[in-house]
Amino acid sequence: MRADKKKKKRWLRITGIVLVLLLIGIGVYAYSVYNSLQNAVQTMHHPIDRTSDKRTEEVELHKKDPFSVLLLGVDQRKGDRGRSDTMIVLTVNPNLNSVKMLSIPRDTRTEIIGKGTEDKINHAYAFGGEEMAMNTVEHFLDIPIDYFVKVNMEGFKDIVDAVGGITVDNDLDFSYGGYHFPKGQVTLNGKKALAYTRMRKEDPRGDFGRQIRQRQIIQGVIKEGASLSSLANYSDIFTALGNNVKTNLTFDQMMSIQKNYKRVGSNIDQMTIKGKGTRINRIYYYVVPDDEKLRLQTELKTQLETT
Repeated sequence: MRADKKKKKRWLRITGIVLVLLLIGIGVYAYSVYNSLQNAVQTMHHPIDRTSDKRTEEVELHKKDPFSVLLLGVDQRKGDRGRSDTMIVLTVNPNLNSVKMLSIPRDTRTEIIGKGTEDKINHAYAFGGEEMAMNTVEHFLDIPIDYFVKVNMEGFKDIVDAVGGITVDNDLDFSYGGYHFPKGQVTLNGKKALAYTRMRKEDPRGDFGRQIRQRQIIQGVIKEGASLSSLANYSDIFTALGNNVKTNLTFDQMMSIQKNYKRVGSNIDQMTIKGKGTRINRIYYYVVPDDEKLRLQTELKTQLETT
């Protein structure tokens, strides 16, 4: 009996040591992930000095206030700021447990705030960077734009590859950029994902079809990036993000969003803008009627609880 007790104690001690070592290992790994994320966010952080007359009180993420983010997809080249061919507004409300995602057609005709002219909305970034883009979208939708996230679309393929590729449900059979995309479930690596989002002219829905594919890619990256299988690639993911993403969100703000808003991402409502393509002085614009703008503004104000 004494021998059996000694064996049990020995195995209990061995098991305890293994468990402690495992917990230490997990702690070291978690610290490594945290440290790498912090470094990546510091690289991504791009503060801008602006105030919004649409926002009377500053957003407090630790109190779970609703907030908005402007996503800018930019084809950036050396010596050229580029244009924001992708403009998506996210409005997040944890009280309603919802995210509303609105893609703005790049040819939408509106006043460019700070320029004093009416032009295509994607020209705002070309004229005045993130600040002018935020101010112009804010004026167009009559809501506060709290944060921005800018993604270099040329480097976006590195992010897709870093999460191990993504799978999307394609609703249109087409070929573009040397790749064929059949209907149904399609698995994409970085280069294919970039081609998938860029096709526009072959789609009978035009820019709206491309917007659908852009949203699919964004949601696919978020889904794969949040999965356990992506933890092994965290270094590549953070490197790709640091190289290709800029945002005015700080590390602490990102941690607050992760902590207080993580359940909201499962309920994404995709909104669309109804308008009409027309030519003014031989230039193509997408014109949104006033009543349609009012509909969008009302829905987004309710989402942000600014009414």
